[in-house]
Amino acid sequence: MEIKLVMLLRAAWIGAILPILIASVPSVKLKKLRDLVSAFAKRGMTMQSSSKKFTVPQKFFCHFYVIGVLWTTALLVATWIYAYRMAPIGTEPFPFSSITSHLTGGSHSFSLLKSHSIKKEDKYQIWLSVFLLLLMEAQVLRRLLETIYVFKYSPSARMHIFAYLVGIFFYTAAPLSLCYTYVSEVFKHALVLLEEFIVKGKDRMQFTFGFWELVNPLIKVKWHAWVGATIFLWGWIHQRRCHAILGSLREKKEQADDYIIPHGDWFEYVSCAHYLAEIVIYFGILIASGGLDVMVWLLFGFVVVNLAFAASETHRWYLRKFDNYPKDRFAIIPFVY
Repeated sequence: MEIKLVMLLRAAWIGAILPILIASVPSVKLKKLRDLVSAFAKRGMTMQSSSKKFTVPQKFFCHFYVIGVLWTTALLVATWIYAYRMAPIGTEPFPFSSITSHLTGGSHSFSLLKSHSIKKEDKYQIWLSVFLLLLMEAQVLRRLLETIYVFKYSPSARMHIFAYLVGIFFYTAAPLSLCYTYVSEVFKHALVLLEEFIVKGKDRMQFTFGFWELVNPLIKVKWHAWVGATIFLWGWIHQRRCHAILGSLREKKEQADDYIIPHGDWFEYVSCAHYLAEIVIYFGILIASGGLDVMVWLLFGFVVVNLAFAASETHRWYLRKFDNYPKDRFAIIPFVY
C-alpha cells in the first residue's frame, strides 16, 4: 500500500508539473499548449470572458482551505498521537494494558500498539513529519481565515473549473506528501485506537497526554527544521501583509468590480508579491524537511511552476490594463523574472 501511495503521489505531482513547465517554454511550437494551460489557469482579473461555461465563482477558493484545514488537522492529530505513543524521544512508549486481548478473546488486532523497536533516526523522522504538518496547519488555517475576513471577491469574479480541481488536488496532496512515509502505519494506529475505544470505552482506555511529552520531541528536531521554520515564518508574515493590501483595495462596495494597482511591502518589487511569499513559505517547508525527500521537492516544484506561470499572466494583464503601471516591477522574482 505504501509503495502504491508513493508512486501515485509522485505521478500526480509530475503530471501536474510537466504541462505547466512545458507550456512555460517560450517556443512558437508550444503556443497551443501554452494557450490551453493559460485558459485553464485563468481566474479573477485574468478571466475577462463574459462566458460562464466551465467556471465557478472565485469565492469557491474558500473550499480549498476548508479541505486543507480538515485534512491537515486530521493528519496532524493522527501522526502526533502515533509519534507520542510509538516513537517517544527521551521517554518510554505509553504502556498498554492486556485487558483488550481478554475482552476480544485473544484477538491480535491490537498487537500493532505493542512496544516495538524503532530506530532513533526513524523516531526523529516521525516527529519531523509532525513538525512539517504543524507548519502546513499554520498556513492553511491562516488562508481560510483570510478568505472569510480579508478577501472581498467580486460577484462577477470566476475561475476555470480545472483550476478549481487543481486547488482541491493541491490541498489534499500537499499535507499527505509531508507524512506519506508513515501514513499507512498512522492510519492503522488510528483504526486500532478506534477499535480499542469501542471495546473498552472511554473511561477504561486510561489514555492521557502529558503536554511536555507532546512538545519536547518537537524541540529536539534537527537544525534544518528550525532554519526552515524561520524561512517559513518570514514568507508567512509577508503573505499576510500582501493579502491585507489586496483585501484593502476593495473595502468600498462601489469598488467591487474595479481593479487597483497594489502598493506596499513586496508589491514594490513584483506584481504578484503574495505568490512570491507563497514560494518562500514552501521553500521554508522544503528546508525544514532536510531537502532530501523527493516528494517534498515535487511539492515545491509544483508551487514554483504553477505560481510563476500564473504570475506571468497577471503581470501581462497589469501592463495591458494600466498605462501608468510601474515599469520596474517584475512578475514574481525581484530583478529576475
